[in-house]
Amino acid sequence: MDNLYLLMIIALAFLAVADLVVGVSNDAVNFLNSAIGSKAISFRTIMIVASIGIAVGAIFSSGMMEVARKGIFHPGEFMFSEIMIIFMAVMITDILLLDFFNTVGMPTSTTVSIVFELLGASVAMSLIKIAGEGGNYVDIYNYINTSKATEIILGILLSVVIAFSVGAFVQYLSRLMLSFNFRKKAKSLGAIFGGVALTAITYFILIKGLKGATFVSADLLDFIKGNTMLIVLGSFAVWTVIAYIIATVLKFDVYKLIIIVGTFALALAFAGNDLVNFIGVPIAAWQSFEAWQASGLPASEFSMNVLAAKVPTPTLLLFLAGMVMVLTLWFSKKARYVTQTEINLSREGESKERFQPNFLSRGIVRGAILLSTFTTSIIPKSLQEKIDENFKKPSIPLSKDKTFELPAFDMVRAAVNLMVAGVLISIATSYKLPLSTTYVTFMVAMGSSLADRAWGAESAVYRVAGVLNVIGGWFFTAFIAFISAAIIVYLINIHVPSMVAILLLIAVLLLARNYISHNKKSKEIRAEDSLRKAESSSIQGVIEESADNISNVAKRSNKIYTNIIDGLAKQDLELLKKNKKGVVKLSNEVDELRDHIFYFIKNLDEASVGASNFYINILGYLQDMAQSLEYLTKISHKHINNNHKKLKYNQIKELKEIDLKLEKLLSETKVAFETRSFEQIGVIFGSKQELLDLVSQKIETQIARTRTEESSPKNTTLYFTFLLETKDFINATMNLLELYYQEHDSSVKPAKLELH
Repeated sequence: MDNLYLLMIIALAFLAVADLVVGVSNDAVNFLNSAIGSKAISFRTIMIVASIGIAVGAIFSSGMMEVARKGIFHPGEFMFSEIMIIFMAVMITDILLLDFFNTVGMPTSTTVSIVFELLGASVAMSLIKIAGEGGNYVDIYNYINTSKATEIILGILLSVVIAFSVGAFVQYLSRLMLSFNFRKKAKSLGAIFGGVALTAITYFILIKGLKGATFVSADLLDFIKGNTMLIVLGSFAVWTVIAYIIATVLKFDVYKLIIIVGTFALALAFAGNDLVNFIGVPIAAWQSFEAWQASGLPASEFSMNVLAAKVPTPTLLLFLAGMVMVLTLWFSKKARYVTQTEINLSREGESKERFQPNFLSRGIVRGAILLSTFTTSIIPKSLQEKIDENFKKPSIPLSKDKTFELPAFDMVRAAVNLMVAGVLISIATSYKLPLSTTYVTFMVAMGSSLADRAWGAESAVYRVAGVLNVIGGWFFTAFIAFISAAIIVYLINIHVPSMVAILLLIAVLLLARNYISHNKKSKEIRAEDSLRKAESSSIQGVIEESADNISNVAKRSNKIYTNIIDGLAKQDLELLKKNKKGVVKLSNEVDELRDHIFYFIKNLDEASVGASNFYINILGYLQDMAQSLEYLTKISHKHINNNHKKLKYNQIKELKEIDLKLEKLLSETKVAFETRSFEQIGVIFGSKQELLDLVSQKIETQIARTRTEESSPKNTTLYFTFLLETKDFINATMNLLELYYQEHDSSVKPAKLELH
């Protein structure tokens, strides 16, 4: 049995490394988004600053390990054999839960996940113990630290509301003071703002960063706490002078300095306080194992009172953990994916919206519009105009080749995000209130976005829906963490050796599956067949650029149409289901191109406005093609999914005949556009009537068949609908080819005349 617990400790060590990787991937959003979103400094500099912060913070984290040892449950109530089951269940659940959130690109709280996993696991083990001893289930209060769990839940609710409100308020005041043209304001004003921001960040480092360090003397911590106001005022005076000198003498951007220091501070606090979420449980298990071995008692008889005592974590372990975190930060693609979610939700202007609006987001936006209308009506017009002037965004012209990409938000908002998040976390820490750094940083960013009028009429419902999705995900984390850890404890308790082996194997397989799934999704985003936005400002340029899109649509349409008929013929529901995903992806890409029309037209030269009409018509026909395929896929999937009668042999044979003709047409179209052999379009276009006549003939055949032998109304409806929609698809394809042929022909002829 000794070997079993040793193997469990080894397994926990590997799980700790894996948890560090998935945990950093999720929490990178906390300290990277402000610097990345503002583009104040290069990505390499951001990573270096964050890496230093993590490395320093990891060494400071020893004092924070207590939460895993005694923060959620009373360790003296459990035996060593029971505590090991709790710790193993917690680590397996934590890795799978965090990796799931990373894979879907959603930031969640590692603090809440570990706390509720510990709570769920310890509750399950307590119930097992009580049931085994024939006790009363009310006795569970003897095992669980219920007051701490209540504090955590209240901390979640309060942090969401307070962080959002304070972030919005401070951003609003900052923008009123500095406006979007903040660099044109007086240097003294920028210095005062810099003094406030850097003082807040300094206070954050002192209160939050040094709290867990074992090598910081208690006298120094007492001095900091006892002289808080003096330190704050002194820091403000010093930092304001330094900020003024930096701006006027050294000519360095004060806002960049705030972002650099703020990123370091948040990275330090993350590592210093959240490291417990990743390695606290394995370290507690290892220390428990050492104490049990020294006791000489059986595992089921050794009480875990030893966990109640404060035991420092070896600095070497903290250093190694910090190095794993730094390496993950540099190499994890998932970390950047999660970061993109928050940056896009707080982005200035338009972006590709990940979240769809719902009734709640629409209701909130309508309520906000009504409130804004009421507020505007009671504020004097002259004051309103002055306020609006400060919120007027400067016009920054983009270069023709689109090489200059605007940041998601400016440096004032980035500085406010870092400053407010730092202050709120510091205040909560000084009052010993549980707070999630994820919740605070995310909600501050969302509040500052709202106050900065980044959520306009075009994007508000999507952004609010995104925020609601993320908040819902946090509560989902708590619920799933509790339930999953409890179930795993129950399973392990059935037979420890076999269940631990099975659960670890399942965890490895799920992690591998998520990794493969994420890589596949990343490749799909970069897929060669993806449609590209037009950037040219002339008809000839649009003809060239759109050729690849049409070639790709022809290729994908060919495959989708064939799959529909094969799925109907074989009654293959899985193929039709997969096909639905493919056609939805195609339809979404065409919609994205249409969404880009506004920017495409804005980029046109006065002499090339005709290109816009051509491009709009192309997109219209592509959309018609995609919609026909989407409808054909939908009705076919519905027919098979509802277990209706299979199409007759002759019907399938006739559809396959159309498919072969259409396959030839689409293949020739793909080649013509791929090789830029536009003169071939005329030849392809010549087969239009033949193809339409074939479809009409099949319709007439089905009419005759219906009058004499057809007995299934569902089959008849499906078949007629299929043929009519195929006709629409052929017409849309031919209209596209005709438009292209005419425009290409007219654009080439002038060139030939000039040569003569």
